[in-house]
Amino acid sequence: MGIDLALVWAIIILFGILMYVIMDGFDLGIGILFPFFQAEHDRNVMMNTVAPVWDGNETWLVLGGAGLLAAFPLAYAVILHAFMLPLIFMLLGLIFRGVAFEFRFKAKEAGRHWWDKAFIFGSVCATFFQGVTLGGYIQGIPVVDGGYAGGTLDWLTPFSVFTGLGLLVAYGLLGSTWLVLKTHGELHDRMRNLARPLTWALLSIIVIISIWTPLTHPGIAERWFSLPNLFWFAPVPILVALTAWYLLRCLAREAHGGPFILTLVLIFLGYSGLGISVWPNIIPPDISIWQASGPPQSQGFTLVGALLIIPMILGYTGWSYYVFRGKVSVDDGYH
Repeated sequence: MGIDLALVWAIIILFGILMYVIMDGFDLGIGILFPFFQAEHDRNVMMNTVAPVWDGNETWLVLGGAGLLAAFPLAYAVILHAFMLPLIFMLLGLIFRGVAFEFRFKAKEAGRHWWDKAFIFGSVCATFFQGVTLGGYIQGIPVVDGGYAGGTLDWLTPFSVFTGLGLLVAYGLLGSTWLVLKTHGELHDRMRNLARPLTWALLSIIVIISIWTPLTHPGIAERWFSLPNLFWFAPVPILVALTAWYLLRCLAREAHGGPFILTLVLIFLGYSGLGISVWPNIIPPDISIWQASGPPQSQGFTLVGALLIIPMILGYTGWSYYVFRGKVSVDDGYH
């Protein structure tokens, strides 16, 4: 029995996207939270928490995109065609965020506010259009004869706009709990207080999307609510409720690492819910990973490279976070 290369590549791409959401999510979240903190000292500390590691986080986005091209060329072509505009806006946001990050530390005090604004704009823009793309993806992509059959603005719907706003809240919560972990004193307390309403907001968004999606997509409703699937998938919403409850309890105490870990669990549960809704389709609603799969020779060749490079990425990522572990202050020198 041979290796199911399509399944292996699907797992690699899903893992890469999850790692990107987790690792780039909290530094995008810092940019989303910037408008709530006007003091220069606070903003310097916030940026110092991710200054040594932020640019390596986007490696996972590159891995996911390159893996999609190598293993599922049909999905790559269709998805990029369908979401060309929001993906371009997302990349522009990431460029603004990256440039602002570097130049803010070098700018004179009088002009630094312009780079702060660029950092906020880039973070909000990149996050919102990631969420819009996710919403459009969940809604489904029309494909005829192997090509995208929809319009230029089919991705722009009330549901996709709502998921874009929802991702802003999710990344904001990631950013705030990351700063609870990495800061101390007044900034730590303010982040802990801010994380509470963000937790309630994210929980509300999860509930709304969980109701909205099956109501508008009968196939997803059947996936979740038919028997015996209902019994298999029931732990997901139960775990979401329990995790949110425990997260709020941790935030009410003098917690440090717990809120960030629990927020990661919430993000993972939401991601798993998305996987349950669309699996095994890589182009919703009805093109599976096997139908969109590239030639086995291409998948096998690129898999060798992926299995070599992924441990290297995990290694230097883990090492960088280990070296720069602990609390951060404005005097740590990254600015």
